[in-house]
Amino acid sequence: MSGHSHWAGIKHKKAAADAKRANIFTKVARLVTLAAREGGGDPATNFKLRLAIDQARSVNMPNVNIERAIKRGTGELKDTAAIEEVIYEALAPGNIAMLIKTATDNKNRTLNEIRNIIEKSGGKMVPADSFNHLFKQVGVIYITPKTRTASEVELEAIDAGALDTSFQGEILQVITEVKDLKKIKENLEAKGIEIDSAGLVFIPLSSLEIDAATKIDYEKLLEKLDELDDVQEIYDNL
Repeated sequence: MSGHSHWAGIKHKKAAADAKRANIFTKVARLVTLAAREGGGDPATNFKLRLAIDQARSVNMPNVNIERAIKRGTGELKDTAAIEEVIYEALAPGNIAMLIKTATDNKNRTLNEIRNIIEKSGGKMVPADSFNHLFKQVGVIYITPKTRTASEVELEAIDAGALDTSFQGEILQVITEVKDLKKIKENLEAKGIEIDSAGLVFIPLSSLEIDAATKIDYEKLLEKLDELDDVQEIYDNL
């Protein structure tokens, strides 16, 4: 997938492992809370919640944390601030268009933190919906073929209705229409294909090239944003 995301992005040194683990748990818990708030606390009837729980388990989040996040979303936990999903847009140096997806209990704090990082990097925040024409939301499924050949799994995905497929090393990326993500994921699972992860993402409709120096500076910007607990995903048009 073009662009960057929290899940696929920045690796930290071993010395920061514990802090990073807590950072990831915070981010994933908020995903679970948002999903439960939107569609209820039963993953059997709430596909978005099922995806969020899968994501939580993929980073070894304890069940007690997952259950607490669900209860926060359904309102069973009192005296906790509501979590909202907000997408901020920014223009980074090099004319890189950024969508910064957040899960926050304080929009003013989150905006100020992001703006501070963006502006210190030489970029600027832009009004909401400025980059609508540059991105498309799609479903994405990641698969590491295990019991079948890569080409067999790819053909199964295409037969199930995938829009596009590509390989990132040994990992197969399957792109779907938003409305088809659940159907295609369940179709593949029914055929015994193990899914690494799945969700909704934004992909650029066209890609931008940047020079090496700009890329180094941009990676530093991504790392600073990724350290914010409120930031969930970052998409760009690289």
